Formats: sequence, structure tokens, C-alpha cells
Amino acid sequence: MRLVLLGPPGSGKGTQAERLGPLLGVPHVSTGDMLRAAVDDGAALGRRVRAHVEGGTLVPDEVVGEAVAGRLAKPDAAAGFVLDGFPRTVEQVAILDRVLERLGTSLDRVLALDASEPVIVRRLGGRRVCPGCRAVYHLESRPPRSAGVCDACGAALAQRADDDVAVIRERLRVYEERTVPVARAYEARGLLRRVDGSGEADVVFEALRAAVAGP
Repeated sequence: MRLVLLGPPGSGKGTQAERLGPLLGVPHVSTGDMLRAAVDDGAALGRRVRAHVEGGTLVPDEVVGEAVAGRLAKPDAAAGFVLDGFPRTVEQVAILDRVLERLGTSLDRVLALDASEPVIVRRLGGRRVCPGCRAVYHLESRPPRSAGVCDACGAALAQRADDDVAVIRERLRVYEERTVPVARAYEARGLLRRVDGSGEADVVFEALRAAVAGP
């Protein structure tokens, strides 16, 4: 099974992709993991990625496409994959098409997690992280035992800069502008299945399982 998982920030996409991979017996392939692996490899592609990351600029589509091609050509992805974080633009859809064509394969399904802005703002706005041990908490669903203090190491918890409400709304605007057209493109091909991502993680996972198994 070759899947792409789409969803706005805060939809739980990364968490669900990590669960779908083992369920299907295929690797969970995220853009971040691919780019970090390319940097660690130290080859020409990794040096190009590092230059953009260290320079604070976006990694160009063609460079990300090379990383995707290299990752999906590995033996563990021969039977399938759950691709998370790519494609994010219509231009990247075309890049993925070319990569899969070279590999002699195609996508089986594209799953899109939907969640409303209030749900996403509540999820991300309530998140707190420990700057010491990196533990993650949530003011509603996973609060620390003592307010504002990490259970594990006692450090003061902090809010990530990108979890500020104004930043969350800007990230959602960018998603609507750049990535929603990706879902529409796959919907036109008959590949898209929409799943309500606003519920609890286990409920969403069962809905994703049904979407994968269904026609």
C-alpha cells in the first residue's frame, strides 16, 4: 500500500502516520526524516540540504524531490510507504508523480485529515514543552502534575513560538493556500479519502483504517 497522508498543522498527521506504517507493514516516511538522513549521509545532496537549512532558507522543491526519490528507492519501501509531509504544493505533486513513474509504481490512496480551526487552535495553543528533557504536555489532555512544571525533570514548561495563536492562524492560512489544492488535485484523480481528524487519536486511527481498507 502506497499512501500519502495530508492534514493541517495540529490535525495529528504525524502521530497517525507513525501508527499506520506498522499497521500496513510499510515505513512511515516523513519529509523531515528524509532531509535529516540526507544531511547525515554527507553526500552531495546532503550538502545542498544543509546549506539551505543552515542559511534559514526553504529547501527547493527539486532538492526535496531528490531526497524523496532516494528514500522511496530503498528496499524497505518496495512494498509500500506512508508519505507524510510531501507533497505540500501542486508543484510537488508533479515531482512525486515523476519519482513514482521512475520507480514503476503509483499511489494507492491519499488520506486527508480534516479538523476545524477552533480544534487546531485548542490542540496547538494548549501544548507545552520542557526545554530540558523535551517532554510534551497539553493543558487539557495531558497536563503536568504541577502547573507549569515538568513531571520528569522539574524544569519550567514553555510554549513553542509556533504554538502562539496568531502563528497557528498564519500556518493554517498557508496550508489553505498551498496544500488544500493538493487534496483537490488528488480528489480529481479519485484517490482522496477524507477522514474527520477532530476526535480522539484512537477514534481517528480507526477511521483511517477503514479508509485504507475501503473501496
